[in-house]
Amino acid sequence: MTKINLSFIGIILLILFASFTRIIPHMPNFTPIGAMALFGGAYLSNRYHAFIIPILSLWFSDLIINNFILNYYDQFTWFYPGFIWQYASFGIIILFGYFLLKKITFKKVLMTSIGSSLVFFVITNFGVWATGSIYPLSINGLISCFVLAIPFYKGTLLGFLFYSSFLFGVFEMSKLNKKPIKI
Repeated sequence: MTKINLSFIGIILLILFASFTRIIPHMPNFTPIGAMALFGGAYLSNRYHAFIIPILSLWFSDLIINNFILNYYDQFTWFYPGFIWQYASFGIIILFGYFLLKKITFKKVLMTSIGSSLVFFVITNFGVWATGSIYPLSINGLISCFVLAIPFYKGTLLGFLFYSSFLFGVFEMSKLNKKPIKI
């Protein structure tokens, strides 16, 4: 008989739930993606699972958003321009969760969420500057890109803090009550 690891299933379900909250209308950049990366990195002890599950969840939600909700592109879009910058920051945040959150405390989750939101902000906005046609490829263009992105950081930071609190909080609270479920 196969033993089902309910913690593993719970982690996956929380990540999937978070990824699909992206379709709910929200303030700019107030999304769960950074928290999903931290959470997956912190709780999925197998390093392959820690990367594959959150990244596939992000990618699948991107497919739905880009092809069925926004319909921004003329054809089915597997990857949007500049996706590599978002996914690279996502991978770094997974590493933060994997290495920095071995022992979960409120303070560690808070500090790692803030640091991760800054990593996301820097990498993705650098990517906007480096690959886009919006800003000139000069130091002034880079500075303009970062300065004009500052108002969007509020949503990024709040999203990291809210969704990290939710994901880590729900999972930690679920570990407090280990009584079997009665049906």
